[in-house]
Amino acid sequence: MQKQPTTAATSAAAPAKKHPLIHLIAGGAAGAVESSVLFPLDTIKTRMQLRAKGRSAYGPITTAQRIIKNEGFFSLYKGLTAVMAGIVPKMAVRFSSFDLFKTWLGCLDGKDKKRVFLAGLGSGVTEAVMVVTPAEVCKIRMQAQYHSMLDPEQMARRKYRNVIQTAGLIVKEEGIGALYKGVVPTTLRQGCNQAVNFSFYQIFKTKWEAARDGKELIAWQHMLIGGLSGGMGPVVNNPLDVVKTRLQRQVVIPGEVPKYRGLGQGMAVIAKEEGVLALWKGLTPRLLRIMPGQAITFATYEFVSKKIHGLASFQAPEPATTGNRS
Repeated sequence: MQKQPTTAATSAAAPAKKHPLIHLIAGGAAGAVESSVLFPLDTIKTRMQLRAKGRSAYGPITTAQRIIKNEGFFSLYKGLTAVMAGIVPKMAVRFSSFDLFKTWLGCLDGKDKKRVFLAGLGSGVTEAVMVVTPAEVCKIRMQAQYHSMLDPEQMARRKYRNVIQTAGLIVKEEGIGALYKGVVPTTLRQGCNQAVNFSFYQIFKTKWEAARDGKELIAWQHMLIGGLSGGMGPVVNNPLDVVKTRLQRQVVIPGEVPKYRGLGQGMAVIAKEEGVLALWKGLTPRLLRIMPGQAITFATYEFVSKKIHGLASFQAPEPATTGNRS
């Protein structure tokens, strides 16, 4: 007689587990919308990070103006195909692995801050190794090309044309391992980002829902807390992003020692040659991209997942209950 309230309370407190396909569809939709809107900021950030000491230091607005003037407006979207090719699996891996790690750690309700942090860390590491690193190597190679998209001759001579051709050419010239250049800083960056991102998002969401007497948040509220949580990680880990970009940009010639050989050595070289603050190059466009990007991502994900969660085809199987057997 006394076990029934406990069971009912437990089932009420525990959130319903989502079908894995929900993470794929909702996460993919979120990534596609976010990338399409904000990708130019990523191109601006990459160009600022690749600018060596001694060259004129332009801000994000001037950098954008120069790219548009010299190469055409659509040059701001160089490398978008690489991002789009990776965005669906990346978001699918991010949200599904986060849910999986929360299940393993026993914190599906998101209330245990330490376990949510660990689940976010695991999610970031997983997506970095499986998807992000190869996609970003291709993206950065395409973004780093200084050719005008308004000149047919320059377009015909460009080395990297699309994500498939870029990946194939990199493997042919440098080996398959070149697709994993910068995997260490990328993994550290993604792990840090998602640990902080999911942790603060869950904290903000729980607090706000409690203030609303348990009512679900609406779209603009998801956008606000998503943007705030998304801005925490980049301030801390921007040096990792700068070194990652330099590692992924350089072409390794057999028999020659590359300038940047690893995370620690790369940071030391940049700090020595360009000053410590050079490790925070591109922070402004990165924040301008990541904060609204996370706002769009979480709002889109929550919206799409709620729309399809109620469909019969996307109902996760109910776990077997042992408490009722006697």
